[in-house]
Amino acid sequence: MYYYGFDPTIIILIPAIIFTVYAQAKVKRAYATYSRIPVRSGITGQQAARMILDRNGMGHVPIETISGQLTDNYDPTKDVMHLSQGICHGNSIASVAVAAHESGHAIQDGTNYGFLKFRIAMVPVVNLVSGASWPLIIIGILLAAAGKAIGGLIMDIGIIMFLVVVLFHTVTLPVEFNASRRALAQLSELGIVDETEMKGARKVLSAAAMTYVAALAVSVLNLIRILAIRGSND
Repeated sequence: MYYYGFDPTIIILIPAIIFTVYAQAKVKRAYATYSRIPVRSGITGQQAARMILDRNGMGHVPIETISGQLTDNYDPTKDVMHLSQGICHGNSIASVAVAAHESGHAIQDGTNYGFLKFRIAMVPVVNLVSGASWPLIIIGILLAAAGKAIGGLIMDIGIIMFLVVVLFHTVTLPVEFNASRRALAQLSELGIVDETEMKGARKVLSAAAMTYVAALAVSVLNLIRILAIRGSND
């Protein structure tokens, strides 16, 4: 399977790598464009999030400011929303769109959205297996190459662990898409953005969603690559 130290299965990952670079560039471009365009309502990201949370019975959820850019998140384990400085205090289309998206996750949590609950339950398992899968796969490859029968078994255990990671990325997609749909609906219904600004908000959230699609594509193609290597060791 290896030729002069080169692993030809790496070629399998090229489409996903290209797509990942494209997705990251698109989200940066969308954010840079719409972070410069203020909403006519003058509402900041923090105000938008507060309006959405209060309207949906999530008034108990605090909004805290964190450092970094696009580090925004809703933590369901602590029932708290974190907004980066630019999103929290900015009144741009990008600011209210991102804040609304995180509010969408809070609403999911408050309404016991199934995919979110499943994703939350998977987190501790994924944290464990994601770090162990590749070392086991590599050890299995090395042992198999040395003619050790146990190498295949160890590699299979690593593959099963990696399948959990793929499943996690798969479940993440409906969670993120649903949060964005909720966000856009809330932005419109509460009058945070008007019809013309809605187009920009949709572009920001669509671009962000592509990064999750890219992550899934990378994990799926990595799995295909691993299975190809496993097959060559039979």
